[in-house]
Amino acid sequence: MNAEHETQIRIETHEGIGEIDAAAWDRLVGDGSPFLEHGFLSLLEETGCTGHEAGWIPMIFTATRVADEDATEGELVGALPLYIKTNSAGEFVFDWGWADAAQRAGIRYYPKAVVAVPFTPVTGARMLIAHDEPLGDELSRALVGAALGFADKAGLSSVHFNFVLESEVDVLESAGLPTRYGMQYHWYNGEGRGEEGPYADFDAFLCRFRSKRRANIRRERRKLAASGVRVRAVQGDAIDDELMDHVFRCYKSTVEKFHWGRQYLNRDFFMRLTERMRDRLHIVVASDDQGDFAAAFNLLKSGRLYGRYWGCTREVEFAHFEVCMYYPIEWCIQNGVEVFEPGAGGEHKYERGFEPTRTYSAHYIVEPALDDAIRNFLAQERRGVDGRIEHMSDTSVLK
Repeated sequence: MNAEHETQIRIETHEGIGEIDAAAWDRLVGDGSPFLEHGFLSLLEETGCTGHEAGWIPMIFTATRVADEDATEGELVGALPLYIKTNSAGEFVFDWGWADAAQRAGIRYYPKAVVAVPFTPVTGARMLIAHDEPLGDELSRALVGAALGFADKAGLSSVHFNFVLESEVDVLESAGLPTRYGMQYHWYNGEGRGEEGPYADFDAFLCRFRSKRRANIRRERRKLAASGVRVRAVQGDAIDDELMDHVFRCYKSTVEKFHWGRQYLNRDFFMRLTERMRDRLHIVVASDDQGDFAAAFNLLKSGRLYGRYWGCTREVEFAHFEVCMYYPIEWCIQNGVEVFEPGAGGEHKYERGFEPTRTYSAHYIVEPALDDAIRNFLAQERRGVDGRIEHMSDTSVLK
């Protein structure tokens, strides 16, 4: 591929994002998801959260504009974060059923490839393209084609593009991949997703609820405050090692609390986050007379707050709702944040003002019989997701 026959685009693979210049990569990310930034992805590699032992083997694709085929340097104009997977853990677009069906049919499902951010159910660009790139669509198709070609050559069963942008769906469908719908709950600053302007304060947000739900939220916040609990947001230079150690212990307590919990991140990762992403970190902490007992780990960027991990070292009634939902919403209103994505799952979020929001993924399955079965399943699943979103909108807890 070339631009006006003056330059060429070279597509290459790298066994880790650490091989790629951080500034050049982050220029591609731009205002996009902070989880796509070099600091986040490289820290996962350096702390062993990804890699062969973790079952997330990086194989990062890049597209570089070079003067000619012999050039050793050029301009990074595109990228695609691909990982070879030996399991389906930590993806949040669940395909365990597909793997079981493949096994019953005598089809090898692993290894496969995933184009995503490890352990992160957050929508973001999967074909990272320079914002001023004149061959943007063509380059996106070339990166997708390179990933599919790599899977065929390497003998992988499939390639899964998870949590893609809606604007990327056309490129993936044009490559013949079926689209899968998912659903998350997001908060938007203003009635009708901002169509009538942002909320003036938390009470204005509560006015959207039916009276019973509004009263319940106020009662939960009032009882927590009466018990002596204080909540604060900590950012920037105020975040120290002691706080990050507390955040890790809270994260680990949640993992250990549930039988299905799995620890994907280690203490080293949390302790080094301040080196790479201090300006993105947004930690919500709950404390009382005994000290800090709960925390939520969030990232903040470009008018969006991203909630990722919550935990507590001891249980306090209503603390979860306050730390993970009410306080961050109030903080977003006070600071002009437009969207709050609190993470995957949880209909309890819907009851507290988070709106059902569609997510997208796309899937390339090499084996024709398995591909046909999955396509039929996805068609039914899409209808189900759309019906559920429509139903929840019609029977909303909001006015």
